[in-house]
Amino acid sequence: ITPVTGWRLVKSWRIDEFLPAAKGVYLEIEKNLGISVWKDAQVVKAIKNIEEENHWLWRAGQEDYAGFCSSTLSYSNTDRNHSGVPGLQPFRAFGEIGQAAQVNVPLLIRSLRAFFQKAGLLRTSRFIHADLQIVNDGVVYGGIQAPHIIFCEGVRAAANPFFEGLPFKPDKGELLIARIPGFPFKKIFKNNISLAPLGGDLFWAGATNKWDFDHETPTIAMREKIIRELDSMIDRPYEIVEQQAAVRPTVADRRPLIGLHPAHSALGIFNGFGTKGTSLVPFWADHFIDFLENGAELDAEVDVKRIWKKRNPLKKLTADG
Repeated sequence: ITPVTGWRLVKSWRIDEFLPAAKGVYLEIEKNLGISVWKDAQVVKAIKNIEEENHWLWRAGQEDYAGFCSSTLSYSNTDRNHSGVPGLQPFRAFGEIGQAAQVNVPLLIRSLRAFFQKAGLLRTSRFIHADLQIVNDGVVYGGIQAPHIIFCEGVRAAANPFFEGLPFKPDKGELLIARIPGFPFKKIFKNNISLAPLGGDLFWAGATNKWDFDHETPTIAMREKIIRELDSMIDRPYEIVEQQAAVRPTVADRRPLIGLHPAHSALGIFNGFGTKGTSLVPFWADHFIDFLENGAELDAEVDVKRIWKKRNPLKKLTADG
């Protein structure tokens, strides 16, 4: 979770709300499951030239960026071109982004899955959309009757026949796990990619973005791209341990898709969190539950109704019932 992103150093959308909500939820999960998934972190951003330096100092001087962008930059010598940290390549300067975090998502998913399975609350099987029955007071599927079914399908939502035409814009990302023996840097280091410590000598390096792709598996081209970026960031031998790829469920207007179907209010969707699911999902899950259970108003920024108000992608299904 990085609260300030991009070369323009823009605060992530509503991060002041989402960050404390996320931390609270993850810490509660830690307490209940006896695991550790949340880690407060600092991001060290490389400053490459005087333009970036001036922009950083201007941004850091803004009141609402206090605590996010350090008010000073670090320089290690008179010509301002090296970090002083063994193993880092030379850069003009370095700034620190505060209130960042690392979340151990694989451990989180494994632990929650085990918890729900033990409680008898999780079925693992392929979902067949055609087998879903919509009845007067809800839905029926696989012997279960409920007032709502909420589709949380990630990029697979694009093939959901009940929510056809939503403006998903899938974004494929790839990353490398690298072993860097003796590398002393234990903060997240960011230039064009991020380098994040995983413990021991292992580091997470990535991730890339690609909107046009033919498959979801790792590619040589992205491996080479990340290696080039790594070489520009660190001056230390390393070993590539693993390469991973996945597709993010991003949306054209970069806002989540949450809400109920216009023709069948028993059908809901919770999706479209793109690259920021770790920080967004805790807040919006609670918000959606408040909407479903307590009749609270759904935030218009995320309400899926905003899409068909513009061009009604669900017109056919609405008409056919």
